[in-house]
Amino acid sequence: MTRPGTRERDEYNRLAQSFHTPRPILRNTLMAFLVGGAICTVAQVILDYLLTKMPKTQAAAMTSTAMVFLGAFLTGLGVYDEIGRFAGMGAALPITGFANSVVSPAMEYKREGFVLGVAARMFQVAGPVIVYGSLSALLVSILRLYVFK
Repeated sequence: MTRPGTRERDEYNRLAQSFHTPRPILRNTLMAFLVGGAICTVAQVILDYLLTKMPKTQAAAMTSTAMVFLGAFLTGLGVYDEIGRFAGMGAALPITGFANSVVSPAMEYKREGFVLGVAARMFQVAGPVIVYGSLSALLVSILRLYVFK
C-alpha cells in the first residue's frame, strides 16, 4: 500500500523535472579548466619573472600577493564576477577567487558603514576557509611534530 499523496508527488516531480534545462556539464568543465589554467599561467609568469630578481621564498610570497591584488582589483572593477559566472570553479578555486570572496561582501555592505558593514561582513564567505585552513595547518603540524619525526 502506498502512502497517500505519493503518486501526486511523483507526478509533480516528473512535471517539474521536464521544465529544468539540462546543465552543460562538458562546457562548464572545459571553461573551468581553461580559465583556471589561464589564471595559474599568469601566476607562473609572474613567479618566473620574480625568480630572476629575488630568492624563491620571496618570489613565491610576492606572486601570491600580486595574484590577491589582481583578484581584488578585478573584483572592484566588476570584472571578476563576470569571469566567475563564465568559468565557475575555475575562477573561484585559485587565490584570486579567495580575494574575490573577501572584497565582494565588503563592497556590497559598504553602504552600512565601515564597522557594521565592511568590517563585519568582509570575511562572511572567506572566514570559514581561514578558520578551517588554520585548524588543518595546526593539526598537520602537530602530526608532523609528534608522529612523523
